[in-house]
Amino acid sequence: MDNAYLSSLRRRMRALHSLYEDATATMGADHVNAVTVPGVLPIAFSLVHFLMIEDTSLAFAGGPAPLYGPQWAQAIELAVPDDGKHRSVEDMMAQRIGNYAAYLDYQTQVFAKTEEHLAQLDPSTLDDIIIAFPYPATIASTFSARVGGENGITRSDALECWIYQHGLRHMGEIEHARALVGLGGMTS
Repeated sequence: MDNAYLSSLRRRMRALHSLYEDATATMGADHVNAVTVPGVLPIAFSLVHFLMIEDTSLAFAGGPAPLYGPQWAQAIELAVPDDGKHRSVEDMMAQRIGNYAAYLDYQTQVFAKTEEHLAQLDPSTLDDIIIAFPYPATIASTFSARVGGENGITRSDALECWIYQHGLRHMGEIEHARALVGLGGMTS
């Protein structure tokens, strides 16, 4: 990969993070914790799920260790203290953020950690295979497995799929859910 690709990834990641910053700055705990329709997850799920996945995925892709741990679980006061990836919609309907200010602090720190890592990332490592094919069962059914090449998932595949594209997917959910709680969308 060349520096042009990495420069683009850095800009796109900053843009993604700015959408989350704008969205969370214009919502309160009452918005993110609202359940508008049974079976439709609250915004809190999308926020927490994406942020925790970004935090852990960066480490798996060669970045710094996750920030999330018991101190954050206690500070944020999550109703479900994990990312919910392997839980049912019914389980995650209970997700609530008890301390929204603490959540925002965690978000700020995770985004800074990701952007600092990308700023220092050696572009020659982007083609490194971080999960070899054939994939383990936990990866085989994921979007990143569909994206991965014949040898496996590269560092750039992981950063794109697990953070950037995953974040855009959940931002779409958040933008739609904002309308359900009486707020507007984020982009045109």
